[in-house]
Amino acid sequence: MADPSQVPEHCPGTQSESAGKTSACQGCPNQTICSSGKARGPDPDIDDVNARMASIRHKILVLSGKGGVGKSTVSAHLTHGLASDPNCQVGLLDIDICGPSIPKIMGVGGEQIHQSASGWSPVYAQDNIAVMSIAFLLPNPDDAVIWRGPKKNGLIKQFLKDVDWGTLDYLVVDTPPGTSDEHLSVVQYLQTAGITGAVVVTTPQEVSLLDVRKEITFCKKVGVPIIGVIENMSGFVCPSCKTESKIFPPTTGGAAAMAHEMGVPFLGALPLDPRIGKCCDEGKSFLEEIPDSPAAIAYRVILQKITAYCGHAASHAHSA
Repeated sequence: MADPSQVPEHCPGTQSESAGKTSACQGCPNQTICSSGKARGPDPDIDDVNARMASIRHKILVLSGKGGVGKSTVSAHLTHGLASDPNCQVGLLDIDICGPSIPKIMGVGGEQIHQSASGWSPVYAQDNIAVMSIAFLLPNPDDAVIWRGPKKNGLIKQFLKDVDWGTLDYLVVDTPPGTSDEHLSVVQYLQTAGITGAVVVTTPQEVSLLDVRKEITFCKKVGVPIIGVIENMSGFVCPSCKTESKIFPPTTGGAAAMAHEMGVPFLGALPLDPRIGKCCDEGKSFLEEIPDSPAAIAYRVILQKITAYCGHAASHAHSA
């Protein structure tokens, strides 16, 4: 199995016109094939990705144009919520290569992955939740991943084609902020396997909405269906008196107004609750720990909309 860490530090990428021709390519075992232009043809690994993804019913991307909006927290709790049905098998793939926080949130930090004849074995947070992240490959949790695009792309491809996910009902893909290498790679590799849709996470203030609009435009340009927008940290709910205060005032109408403006569904608003952060630090499911809280109730409403969308998408694909 190829090791993305062996890609030269300043590799221009196999799809670049400079592939195999720059000083960084000197000494690389793939220099000849890259400089010939053959590497710019169809990726032969796509067939392997398709074969691996064939046993996964729904692939959901969780995106955010802005960092710090709670996207990984949302990804983790959507996973917990989907897996609350014991008959539902769920995978959570962390492709935030430089800031992998999913293992900590899911309570599997410090675990390691194992390789078998069928590929890499994911780490199981519970019987029906499989997790994969670069954090499981780091010798020290404090190690920084300082990689350029080609190395990131190579690892994402490995996660998709070499991880033995088994049969899943849902694969939730937690992505980094923005619209860069990781996003282009996962969309490219899953293009023929099929992406069910994207969930876009934002906070109410305009400084976040500015970037989320770009994320929605990205989805439309690359043909990724948008399941809907979630407004996270919509207000602060006091755990004692249940009174809600607006910490981030929606000066331009918030996510609901933006979703209407851009013609995409609004899935709902999630209030701030300090117990969510505590559960994430402890690797616990907030939905199980405090099921009657306003935030947990809001999560369940959003989950119902997501599962309904997935069911409709599956029926449409079957009829087509």
